[in-house]
Amino acid sequence: MRIPFFKAGILTCLTISLFYGHASAESDLSAKCGEIKPNVNPPFKQINCLLTNAAINADIPPEVVKAVATQENGKWEQFDAADTAIESPDGGIGLMQLTNQKVYDQDKLRSDIVYNIEAGVNVLSSMYSRTDLPKINGAGRQVIENWYFAVMAYNGTKPTNSPLYQLTGERNTKAYQEEAFSKIEEFSYLGDTTLAKYPFKTTDFVYNRDFTDSIKFTRLVYTLPGQVHSSAYSFKVGNRVATTVAGVKLREAPGSPIYKTLPKNTALIIDGAFTYDSSHQYVWYPVHTEDQKKGYVSSAYLAKDTVKPVITGATSKSIPVKSTFYALTGVKALDTVDGDLTKSISVTGKVDTTKLGTYVLTYKVADRSGNVATVIRKISVYDNVKPIISGATNKTIRLNSSFNPRTSVSASDNINGNLTSKITISGTVNTKKKGTYTLKYTVQDNSKNVTTVTRKITIDSTKPVISGAKNKTIRYKSSFNPKTGVTAKDNLDGSLTSKIKVTGTVNTKKKGSYTLTYTVIDKSQNKAVVKRKITVK
Repeated sequence: MRIPFFKAGILTCLTISLFYGHASAESDLSAKCGEIKPNVNPPFKQINCLLTNAAINADIPPEVVKAVATQENGKWEQFDAADTAIESPDGGIGLMQLTNQKVYDQDKLRSDIVYNIEAGVNVLSSMYSRTDLPKINGAGRQVIENWYFAVMAYNGTKPTNSPLYQLTGERNTKAYQEEAFSKIEEFSYLGDTTLAKYPFKTTDFVYNRDFTDSIKFTRLVYTLPGQVHSSAYSFKVGNRVATTVAGVKLREAPGSPIYKTLPKNTALIIDGAFTYDSSHQYVWYPVHTEDQKKGYVSSAYLAKDTVKPVITGATSKSIPVKSTFYALTGVKALDTVDGDLTKSISVTGKVDTTKLGTYVLTYKVADRSGNVATVIRKISVYDNVKPIISGATNKTIRLNSSFNPRTSVSASDNINGNLTSKITISGTVNTKKKGTYTLKYTVQDNSKNVTTVTRKITIDSTKPVISGAKNKTIRYKSSFNPKTGVTAKDNLDGSLTSKIKVTGTVNTKKKGSYTLTYTVIDKSQNKAVVKRKITVK
């Protein structure tokens, strides 16, 4: 490990404070992990315990500390075959390969593996505390991805560790932190989980690749597009967790034959503290299923159930006034672990479909892990019913009569009630001139629903009808009244029989043909004329 020197003063103060504030007393790691023999590499299981607990004491995900230890010393060894502390050509000491760390007891770094581990963990923690290194927006110390730059700084924020190649923009998979994070995926997750990637741009890093000066970070806050991962070492008894992949093996004991195979997203309850085996970096948790099947599951396949249920169908919508609306119709809730939670949805707020307006409904549902999904839904009740105009029927009126286009015309609305006064009329009627006139009646309610009615007003041009004035033959010297049986009727004036005028005479004492002319005029000056032939024989 190479520590950059440009922060030497700050780093030294941080390291002294962290290390001597935390580890100046006798370390408790031996009590937790068993007695450590001098100058002898502890067995894998014991070193796993030491790394795990040192990380937990420093509030660092153990997955990260183990990846750094693997990156620095793949065999997790403090001593070589001659029982001498391993030292690299550049001065890295022991398991954690601490370089240029003069604030620590150099002899203890060589002789005491616990001291070496705790020193390395404290240096890593100090890197996380640096304010010049980027972080994930809103993420804390237990989010594994949030340690990306701290791991980078553990080795050095040098151009060789730039996340991207400056010239091409390609990801630098050979960078120290990239290799360390790939080891998390390989050893802590057994290749079944992919850690979220930072959305890097070459403009995020300023450095001269021809020199070894440290990188300057121009972007200090990131939002990762993928799901981030919290450490699997913080589960407590009673916690509800879920399997992260299909085919997870429930075993009677760590590494024992398979007891039961579990599907992805199976809910499990933690029954106790984790334990170790002799060959794997991950740990084992005692658990039981919801149907009370007990066993052990690898931490590589466990995650705290932090996924909220998903509520569907509660989209905002508009509905017509006085329509039927049920808040839960078509609304569902599904959870990755608990399945269908539709019956557990609660709704606050009400919708009055008889009143226009926008109503807010809040839908909530919680899974058995306590993850709560909330959806805010807006229901807009709108009026799509047009007003009704009554009385604006077509009409025929007399010439020279008075006419008010509003007489007997009214408008009503389902919401706004009487809108008669709001009616507008276009068009005119000249009662002194015969013809057909068009009037257009329009009214709009408060919801801007518009009704238009077209009305035709006709100035009477229909002649009266004379009936009974048919040609007729009568006897010589008989009696004859020219108005007998003759009537006149008008479309507006009704009976005009009394208004009939007859011109011409009939002499019943003289045989021959006589012509009578019947004339009648209505009030609109429409004249009807009928000629009648009377023959005397």
